[in-house]
Amino acid sequence: MKPEMMLLLWAVVLTFVQVLIAAQGAFMRVGLPTLAGNRDNLPVLADWAGRARRAHLNMIENMVLFVPLVFLVIASGKSNQWTVLGAELFFWGRLAYALIYLAGFPWVRTLAWAISVAGMVMMGWQLFK
Repeated sequence: MKPEMMLLLWAVVLTFVQVLIAAQGAFMRVGLPTLAGNRDNLPVLADWAGRARRAHLNMIENMVLFVPLVFLVIASGKSNQWTVLGAELFFWGRLAYALIYLAGFPWVRTLAWAISVAGMVMMGWQLFK
């Protein structure tokens, strides 16, 4: 398996772990009956539960970009040390982002996000070569 694909797999695992954490936070704040219902009047989740939900949603938004990049890099035969480094930066940046956001450190979170975006830019740049 190409390293980029392995990092994609780990990113999927990270996304799944994030949804479990967000679900646990929601469960602790509003309870199972509210979550099992239609969620028409779901209250805004505060504290770490809200941050966990927002971090998970942000991960999904970024996976929409990362997944096709990985597949395009592999399908086009452009996999190289720069695409691997880009995928590594994406994964580790996203892991740091999730932990930092959950802990509640706003400016550092933005730096972690920027690192993950830089990784995607590195991968995309290789597709134009």
